[in-house]
Amino acid sequence: MFVSRELRKKNIAEYLLYMWQIEDLLRANELSIEKITSSIIEPYNLPDEQRKELQYWYENLIEMMNTEGVKEKGHLQINKNVLILLTDLHLRLLKSPKVPFYTAAYYKALPFIVEFRNKSNGREKNELENCFDVLYMVWMMKLQHRTINEETLTATAEITKFISMLSLYYIEEEEGRLDLESDEA
Repeated sequence: MFVSRELRKKNIAEYLLYMWQIEDLLRANELSIEKITSSIIEPYNLPDEQRKELQYWYENLIEMMNTEGVKEKGHLQINKNVLILLTDLHLRLLKSPKVPFYTAAYYKALPFIVEFRNKSNGREKNELENCFDVLYMVWMMKLQHRTINEETLTATAEITKFISMLSLYYIEEEEGRLDLESDEA
């Protein structure tokens, strides 16, 4: 929770990937607050106030996962909403003549996005969700010390550049500094 708060402010892409990891962590612990408490919360030896706050956060996430029917797979609506916000921003960025580097990064990553979508049968997902799927998969492979082939690393590098730019524009928009309107009349 403490990490998610900071990531939400500083890097929305890392925040979303982190929250997907939390969903998987909760599933691995069978959506049991007792297991989460003993395996995740207690080892940190937090002050009582922080421990209670963290336990409450996990309890709420578990309740949401049960209520929303994502106990075995899928993502919480709060995480889907982040993806919706990012998709909206992405589409506005593509339409704006003021951000040609963003558009270039997108088109450079697009063949890799399409290739991954075709390989993973992710046709029903939007392009950004496919990007996050790739990034999450590679992140998990790295955590598991699995070998990642050169093609995947190349694809991931381009997708990472594109998503990083999107994250930076998201921060600008959140701070009210993003102007995508054309100066032409």
